Amino acid sequence: QVQLVESGGGLVQAGGSLRLSCTASGPIFRNYGTGWFRQAPGKERDFVAAISWTGDTTYYADSVKGRFTISRDNAKKTVYLQMNSLKPEDTAVYYCAADRSLVVHTQQYEYSYWGQGTQVTVSS
Repeated sequence: QVQLVESGGGLVQAGGSLRLSCTASGPIFRNYGTGWFRQAPGKERDFVAAISWTGDTTYYADSVKGRFTISRDNAKKTVYLQMNSLKPEDTAVYYCAADRSLVVHTQQYEYSYWGQGTQVTVSS
């Protein structure tokens, strides 16, 4: 069983930066791919970024490419999402998800474990 806790959300002005963290608890985190999704008010939850267990494979949504960077520190059981050049349209609840797979997933249904989410608000 893996439990995920997100942190690092908050209020930031457009053009600013935030770094989200997703820390896993549980006896095993090895071989778990991890992804970030987000859900804006009144909209469906969308894929943002994902990273393989080894960290050598990453995927990004087109809307965040070049601005967001996903990374991980397996010794700390933590995955990060560095968000730069934030825009008001990035405002959403950001969720961390994990699944025991060596394949990097981009679809919600492919993830077994989810965090509770952290709010990111970007003001114009």
